[in-house]
Amino acid sequence: MADINLKEITLIVGVVTACYWNSLFCGFVFDDVSAILDNKDLHPSTPLKTLFQNDFWGTPMSEERSHKSYRPLTVLTFRLNYLLSELKPMSYHLLNMIFHAVVSVIFLKVCKLFLDNRSSMIASLLFAVHPIHTEAVTGVVGRAELLSSIFFLAAFLSYTKSKGPDNSIVWTPIALTVVLVAVATLCKEQGITVVGICCVYEVFIAQGYTLPLLWTTAGQFFRGKSSIPFSMLQTLIKLIVLMFSTLLLVVIRVQVIQSQLPVFTRFDNPAAVSPTPTRQLTFNYLLPLNAWLLLNPSELCCDWTMGTIPLIESFLDIRNLATFTFFCFLGALGIFSLRYPGDSSKTVLMALCLMALPFIPASNLFFPVGFVVAERVLYVPSMGFCILVAHGWQKISNKSLCHNKP
Repeated sequence: MADINLKEITLIVGVVTACYWNSLFCGFVFDDVSAILDNKDLHPSTPLKTLFQNDFWGTPMSEERSHKSYRPLTVLTFRLNYLLSELKPMSYHLLNMIFHAVVSVIFLKVCKLFLDNRSSMIASLLFAVHPIHTEAVTGVVGRAELLSSIFFLAAFLSYTKSKGPDNSIVWTPIALTVVLVAVATLCKEQGITVVGICCVYEVFIAQGYTLPLLWTTAGQFFRGKSSIPFSMLQTLIKLIVLMFSTLLLVVIRVQVIQSQLPVFTRFDNPAAVSPTPTRQLTFNYLLPLNAWLLLNPSELCCDWTMGTIPLIESFLDIRNLATFTFFCFLGALGIFSLRYPGDSSKTVLMALCLMALPFIPASNLFFPVGFVVAERVLYVPSMGFCILVAHGWQKISNKSLCHNKP
């Protein structure tokens, strides 16, 4: 893994500053009002322990009206802003801009695991300026994404150091990964999904396995023709430890919300209260819609509620073609990355994981959320998109150089 230098850091920070400098003069808008202006947890008179008893909006987690968004460490940074400047918005926006710059720099280090230096810089700069981040960076409540992403990427980088000489296990980076995952989750719930990315990295990148190889090995083992290789046993041990720690975090999280999911209205998410198959067709269509926002962020919206996206009530709706095409394309990329060895397939696989896994909690596929589309939740998935774009650029650039050679 190549290190990042001062020139690269300066360029990224300069680009972020140029893009978001004007946000310093903005006020509090939309959800900022509830999370900042109306939130008593920011006041010094409120005991610190209350931050760990209330949700993101200052409502006790035990109350039914609570949104169950448990992000005490993010609220703690809001409280720090309040101590510095009370309710003057400039310091809040400045800290958001700083966090975005930090994420962009750490993301460059992650990119260098899978791309060459130039392509890594392209991916990082694209991430720094991508319009889809406008809500996450300029909206103060978007800090949950920014702060969680710092520890999300730090946890992944820590895990990449858990493989020692001769494929031995180095436990210190694994322990640090678990701690960083917990911290990321206390900033925003999506932080826990980095565990899935670490698992994919371990199996298909660090160990270099492919799906056919795993399938063949499992088949021989269950037929009694061979035993599991020692290297695979070590991999299993690492994954079991990581998954057990994750399960413990999930159990604690469920206890915090008192085993209750939040209740949302038709205004928040119309599809969530719609009958079958409208609910399923609409939720699946939202996946290609979010992917399109990454590819073509020309029509962004600060509040995707109510009728901004009409429900899909029939299988004959033309928008179902977008859903079908999206899943075909995603499946093709998935098969390529899992079936074939090589650096290219590994890069595509990690990009897909970064796009898909952090988005799962906001996808509505497993449990309803309080929005139809929220651009801020694409903050981490956009990392995978930027890696895919930079990887494609790298491939095209290399082919052009080969054709130009005499």
